[in-house]
Amino acid sequence: MAAVVGIRAWPRPVVLALGTLLVAACYYAAGRLGLMQQLVAEGAVVTPIWPPTGLAVTCLLLFGPACVPGIAVGALLVVASITPPGPAAIGVVAGNTAAPVCAYLMLRAAGFRTDLARIRDGVALVFLGALAAMLVSSGAGVGMLALGGKLPAGDVWFVWLAWWVGDAMGVVIVTPLLLLLYYRARRAPPRDRWAEAAVFVLVAGVVVPLAVYSRVSMLFLVYPLLIWAALRFQLAGSMPCALFASVMATVAAGDHTGSFGRLTDVEVMVKLQAFNGTMALTALLLSSVISEQLHTRRSVERACQELVEALQHLSAGTPPGPPRRTEGGATGRPGE
Repeated sequence: MAAVVGIRAWPRPVVLALGTLLVAACYYAAGRLGLMQQLVAEGAVVTPIWPPTGLAVTCLLLFGPACVPGIAVGALLVVASITPPGPAAIGVVAGNTAAPVCAYLMLRAAGFRTDLARIRDGVALVFLGALAAMLVSSGAGVGMLALGGKLPAGDVWFVWLAWWVGDAMGVVIVTPLLLLLYYRARRAPPRDRWAEAAVFVLVAGVVVPLAVYSRVSMLFLVYPLLIWAALRFQLAGSMPCALFASVMATVAAGDHTGSFGRLTDVEVMVKLQAFNGTMALTALLLSSVISEQLHTRRSVERACQELVEALQHLSAGTPPGPPRRTEGGATGRPGE
């Protein structure tokens, strides 16, 4: 706490400069991590999941437009590490910077809540923050590469689709995880389900590799795990499970083994993107639905309890005490 207060006492330009450097460094690290797993299809190198987009959208949602310079610098560093500077590279950087900003503006206009406790928040993140906003980065990047002669005309649509899906998956998978870490890190984890969580981790550690590396296509075995995780742990269980399964599937696809053996490069890319997309959507939207239902049930139970207390006070001839404000905007009586 003292360190936070000390930082806030620094001059604002210094704080902004440090924040820009930190965001840029995190963006660059996420970009290098994403580049570790690449697939080659139709002569083009694509990444099934691009983590920097999820990181950038998270930073904007949590800290606002002050993160834009850091995102731009980080995107420039990533692009400069894989291609020589030029007009095409500048266009890619501009697209990778503008897409998260568009996602942030659309989500803010839609009333997005970063706790993802409502189904409308999950739907908004998928359709506005991921699918719609990432059209900007994929369109700008592929367009500049095509105009610069670095991408054959016959490969434009395939590379654009792979680029768009990779950026969108970065938002759908990485952003909920980072938001979850941001909020859960500030409070102690619940202890009533540690045993079940340990069993789930063991089961996932066996079932996911079996489903991915089996010669018989058994990727469907991952979905019961996602349902279990969402029902019992919501985002805290479903999104790490989805990330683990996605990483395992990406590694297997890159090696053309298991469920991705005996397939062409294009078939591997299509199968992997379809698996990652449906899995991430299932985990995010199902967790949002269950979280909203649990929140509604707690609100109803709290209202019923307040009604019972009010009736008890009225029957005893004493006025009920004033409600108190609790976390999440709900009300309760003193002493609850």
